[in-house]
Amino acid sequence: MTKSHFAIFLARILNPEFKQPFACYQPDNAKTYVVDVQVTSLWKEPNKARKVDQPSLSKPVDMAKWTKSMTTAQKQWLVGKVDTQALYGQEVSILKTSGNWVQIAVKDQYVPHQKAGYPGWVPKSHITEQYPNYKNCPIAVVDVPIASLYHDANTSRKFMDISYTTILPIIKEEGNWLHVQTPANGVKYLRKQDVKTFQNYASIPKPTQKDIVNDAKMFMGLPYLWAGTSGFGFDCSGIIHSVYKNHGILIPRDSFVQAVNGKPVAKNQLQAGDLVFFAYSGGKGKVYHVGLYIGNGQMLHAPNSLKKVEIISLNTGVYKTNYAGARRYLQ
Repeated sequence: MTKSHFAIFLARILNPEFKQPFACYQPDNAKTYVVDVQVTSLWKEPNKARKVDQPSLSKPVDMAKWTKSMTTAQKQWLVGKVDTQALYGQEVSILKTSGNWVQIAVKDQYVPHQKAGYPGWVPKSHITEQYPNYKNCPIAVVDVPIASLYHDANTSRKFMDISYTTILPIIKEEGNWLHVQTPANGVKYLRKQDVKTFQNYASIPKPTQKDIVNDAKMFMGLPYLWAGTSGFGFDCSGIIHSVYKNHGILIPRDSFVQAVNGKPVAKNQLQAGDLVFFAYSGGKGKVYHVGLYIGNGQMLHAPNSLKKVEIISLNTGVYKTNYAGARRYLQ
């Protein structure tokens, strides 16, 4: 008996309602690793977190508590300490282990220096083994800032909150609910109104300029979070990476890598949905910031730890001085 078949056998014993595998279930013994908390933050080194970071290190994590409990100075301290984040159910690979920490690579966050994906250290408890038995199931893509998973079709029995762009396999539809498979806690319930559904990730239709801009505008007023890639807080490149991923387009994670991919665009040819970049030394040095062009000479961006997601003119102060070019990822 394979591990996958044993899992079914165990489920029949533990859950009397379990009758047979779902239609899209296909046993697969190719072990993978996925994130098993709402959001995990990838640290440059293990064991460097502070007491204030505990809500982001525990299991379950509490991203809302973490982001709200930090002062501006405590948020600024994260610069150079944390590099990115990965979402619930997101596939990763294990690179190294050190005590209660593991170095992972986030599969769909491209960086040029690590073929396996964006690397960083996370608590070992945040990662779980999984067998991709549900890879042929339709998927639910969260398209609200924060959605909730429930134990059943009852909003008084919440399991956990999950972020925009979290992707989970759909096991069944029932009225206004979707039954979704979680990484390690069986089937949970998700409201249809909080997600988009597709047969698979490759089948997500290419977005319009309006799709990209409207999704980004959902996060107006959200406090900035260095390394953030979730609806609990974004950094400048994280919000753009997440919005594009939500619409089936995987772009690089960091601004300076985003700036050398895609199609170059002249400033007088900008269209909504283009990425606009800013660099030191009057736009000639290293790229340090990115915004999303939304038309009429304006961009939406996540500025820094002192501010929130906002819309400003491209011809404002340092953004006029340090403009470094644009790239187009919409075809």
